[in-house]
Amino acid sequence: MHRSTPSLTLLLFVVVSAPLAAADDAKDFFFRKGDRIVFLGDSITEQYQYSTDIELYLTTRFPGGDMTFLNAGIGGDTATGGANRFAQHVLAEKPTALTIDFGMNDGGYGGFNPGAAKNYINKTEDMLKAAQKAGVRVALISPNAVEVRARPNLKTYLETQQKFYAPLKQLADKYKVPFVDQYAVTRKVLNNIAANDVNVHPFPDGVHTNGPGGLLMAHTILVGLHAPAVVSDVTIDAADKKSKPTDCTIEELNVSSDGISFQRKDKALPIPIQSDWRPILPFVNDLKDLNYYGLTVTGLNGGKYLLNIDGKKVGEYTAEELSKGVNLGNLGVGPLFEQGQAVLKMINEKNNLVHSRFRGVVMFNAPDWLADVARERKPAELIKRMEKIQSLQEAIYNKARPTTHRFELKEMK
Repeated sequence: MHRSTPSLTLLLFVVVSAPLAAADDAKDFFFRKGDRIVFLGDSITEQYQYSTDIELYLTTRFPGGDMTFLNAGIGGDTATGGANRFAQHVLAEKPTALTIDFGMNDGGYGGFNPGAAKNYINKTEDMLKAAQKAGVRVALISPNAVEVRARPNLKTYLETQQKFYAPLKQLADKYKVPFVDQYAVTRKVLNNIAANDVNVHPFPDGVHTNGPGGLLMAHTILVGLHAPAVVSDVTIDAADKKSKPTDCTIEELNVSSDGISFQRKDKALPIPIQSDWRPILPFVNDLKDLNYYGLTVTGLNGGKYLLNIDGKKVGEYTAEELSKGVNLGNLGVGPLFEQGQAVLKMINEKNNLVHSRFRGVVMFNAPDWLADVARERKPAELIKRMEKIQSLQEAIYNKARPTTHRFELKEMK
């Protein structure tokens, strides 16, 4: 989307992608530089919540990632529908990476149906075969567990899901593709939330996501696919006036009697934490395994310190906390957060076009009397819309480019 080459070329190319390299563990990450990614699924995918959160992570963490993001979710769909439309909605987009997340509707929301379960696995296998033949990397994902607290009548289906999705792991192993057992992870989180009587409902109607639910899904999928945890990190020894940066550079380090200051330029941005995510953060490891933006300062005199970034207050920390290391990735204020928010806003605006392209052009089936005209005009309309999406994607990457920031820690008297 963000490349300057024409869309028609994009629709025909096959990328030889290289591992992302923002952190040492990126070599094991499913997504790669230059990927053209399709999210395939049902209404939960078409909500553009977990997929947008994944996109936000990939864009801010890898601002040179040069990726394209498409969503082929359709409300009410099943693995049968996905298999039937796989050539038109997936392979025609020439993806290099694909996530498949079907199964919520397939199970029927009641007791276990062996025939439906067999069909679900057979149709999922059909998609894996087609992807493998086309050279598309696939991540297979089981659906989220239904939230019984929000919808008690789904109690039976919660147990059905476990049995229904169980063969996915074996199927993934057979085709040598990664598998994320989202059902198991989300069920554990839901049980933990209920046990602690926390007022947060990731799946408010029992099935579909809200903001916290989208984050829970994105966190589960990204961690399951070995996403790098560290945005960047720096340790500063105030006594020796030395710094040890990771995935960032530190310049103009100055240590005085009442604090320190320095210039920091990172290779990536932290994910901007949304206000409605906060209740669920303790249940997703406070995003330490996905959004760690670290600052450690040793050799301070004790006491409490005010942290400013570019002259804006972002937090207060004790010398003891700073000596152990603090994660600034979850800040909801300051220039880094504001830049991330701007990126998110642009992603949402771009995805409005992605969705209208999919629903209005890719899925458009003209009546018989217009069929010939539609066949002639559809390719040009796809190119036109894709060019606009590409232009917005390029602007998003420009906005995600890290800049230098001035950090100041001042002792609070």
